[in-house]
Amino acid sequence: MPAQTHRINHEPAFLLTAKPWRESSLWLEMFSRRYGRVALLARSARTRQSELRGVLVPFVPVSASWYGSQELKTLHRAEWLGGWRQPQGRSLFSGLYANELVYKLTAREDPHPALYDALHTLMRVVAEEPNHVAALRRFEWALLTELGFAPDLQNDEHGQPVTAGQTYWLRPEHAPLPLAQAGGLPQHEAQGVAVDGSTLIQLRNGIFDNGESLQQTLKLTRMLLDFRLPEGIKSRQVLQQMQAFQTA
Repeated sequence: MPAQTHRINHEPAFLLTAKPWRESSLWLEMFSRRYGRVALLARSARTRQSELRGVLVPFVPVSASWYGSQELKTLHRAEWLGGWRQPQGRSLFSGLYANELVYKLTAREDPHPALYDALHTLMRVVAEEPNHVAALRRFEWALLTELGFAPDLQNDEHGQPVTAGQTYWLRPEHAPLPLAQAGGLPQHEAQGVAVDGSTLIQLRNGIFDNGESLQQTLKLTRMLLDFRLPEGIKSRQVLQQMQAFQTA
C-alpha cells in the first residue's frame, strides 16, 4: 500500500445508500461521525461468501475501516455494532427519509459529529418507538441548524427576543418576522409560514407539549427543506403515494 494512502480504522458510521458496482462490488455512501459522508468501494460485497453480507445494512451503526487517498476509497472491514432491530412499516420510511436528507444535504468528507449523533438518536427511536414524530422534527431541526440552514429562533428580524405571545412569519434565509409589526399576513403567503412564538421556543428547546406545535413545526421544517431540495424528497413522495393508494 502506498505510503501516502490514508487509513481509517473502526469509525462509527451509518450506511446511507448502496448501488452495484461492476460485477460483484458495491458503491457505498456512508455517514461517519468524524469524517462526514464518505464514498466507499466494497469489493466483492455482492458475492455469496462475502463477510460483508448482512453487515452492510441501513439504519443501524457499523464500525467501518477504509483506506485510500482519492474521493472513492476502499472499504477494508465493517463490523455490526448492534443496538436495535431494523425498522418496519412506516418507521422504515422515516429511516429512509432521514438517510435521504443526510445524503442530499451534506458534502463529502465534511465532518458533522453533532449531526451524526442526532441521526444515531433518531434511528434508535425510529426502530424502537411507534410514535416518533417529535424525534423526526428534532432531527430535521438539528440537521438544518448544523448545516447552517436554520433561522435564528432566539431573536426576531428586529433583534428582539422571540416570545410566546407573538405570531411570526418564517421564510428561508430570514429571521422570524413578527406579524403584528408586518401589518398582517404578507401578500406572498406561499413563500413562508406563520408560526406561534411558543412553537419556536419549543422547537429551540427540542420539547413539544402539544400536537399543534408539532404540526406548525412540520410546516416550518418542510418549507426550509423544500427550499434546499427543490427537486423533491423521494422517500416522502413514495410514502404519500402509498397513503393515497390506501385511501383510494
